[in-house]
Amino acid sequence: MRYAFIERHRRIWPICVQCRVLRVSVSGYHQHRARRRQITERRHLSDRALLAHISAVYAEYRGAYGWPRIWRELVQRGIRVGKQRVQRLMQQHGIRARGKRRFRVVTTDSGHDLPIAPNLLNRNFTAKAPNQAWTGDITYIATDEGWLFLAVVIDLFSRKVVGWSMRKDMHRSLVIDALEMAWYQRRPQSPALIFHSDRGSQYASEDFRQVLDQHGIRPSMSRRGNCWDNAVTETLFGSLKVERLHGEKFPTLRAAKDEVLAWLLWYNGQRMHSTLNYVSPVQYEQRWQQSQQGRGTDGRMESMEETMKPSLPPFPQTLEIACGDSHTSTATTTTGI
Repeated sequence: MRYAFIERHRRIWPICVQCRVLRVSVSGYHQHRARRRQITERRHLSDRALLAHISAVYAEYRGAYGWPRIWRELVQRGIRVGKQRVQRLMQQHGIRARGKRRFRVVTTDSGHDLPIAPNLLNRNFTAKAPNQAWTGDITYIATDEGWLFLAVVIDLFSRKVVGWSMRKDMHRSLVIDALEMAWYQRRPQSPALIFHSDRGSQYASEDFRQVLDQHGIRPSMSRRGNCWDNAVTETLFGSLKVERLHGEKFPTLRAAKDEVLAWLLWYNGQRMHSTLNYVSPVQYEQRWQQSQQGRGTDGRMESMEETMKPSLPPFPQTLEIACGDSHTSTATTTTGI
């Protein structure tokens, strides 16, 4: 209030006199004025300058972000701007996130006589701590040398991809290697860890079930032909293909592997995740670990909401879920990637 009074009357009375009467320092007044000038300049960022920032973020993330994530990224970088203004500029200049595309190849072979596990997960895609529930699935990437198949393991707590494997065929070792990677990375101590997958023959094979038994993991499988029971993993694959693989031509399997690996590492470490209040899986787990320090080993979560409280309000997300890698259904859900 005193600085504002001095500013309003600085052409009437000398600044030094006003500062002495109001008992504030002259240097403090000038610092306040400089801060106000910086704020005003940021608030009045021209459309051309703002568009340059938007284009830089869009190019940096290779078209993966639409206006909600780009707006949040700009705010995190210290650019004060309204979300409606970012949306308007992007629409005027045709800047939009990569579009979705239909897929035809089906990777699930459920026509077998192998044992089927019960659906223990039952679409409960939330977990209160790491290593309580994992999900897995297989997808494919086209190359000039043939199909490249990718298997992943996701921790539902943070949506982090904790294990993956890539091969040129769909042998059961594809899913076994992904699970083993997840196990040796996480070393879970929970005796009630669930691994959920579809009914594919790779997941129902005796070798895979033996690995689950060896690590004390309880198997869970989706209902027949029901992609919604494994929506988190299906959505991850959709994001991978939309954000990184569409429009790309891979001459070799090696080139495709490098691109997939680069996206997985970026997804885990940097990509804003709508379900996690727009932080990355790694950041989410780091904040959770910080919230647990000094609380013992009982795993209490009372103040987790305060620790994980976002700096910005979340946006409702409309997500496209893939059934057998056929992106044909759209729904508003909490499984956002």
